[in-house]
Amino acid sequence: MDSVNYAVLMNFDKVGPITPGRGLRQGDPLSPYLFILVAEGLTSLIHQAVGRGDIHGVRVCRGAPE
Repeated sequence: MDSVNYAVLMNFDKVGPITPGRGLRQGDPLSPYLFILVAEGLTSLIHQAVGRGDIHGVRVCRGAPE
């Protein structure tokens, strides 16, 4: 079996490789619930960053909403 490795950026520094020992696999019945949980958390963090003015949307053309 092939194993997977991850590398992430944390404060512009590369951290890794990270080799997961256990976890969910494709087809696991918990996968959709984990996805929803993580998506909700990410959405909340994005809304907080927008509220603080740390990030903003991108306009695709003049007059378009962000």
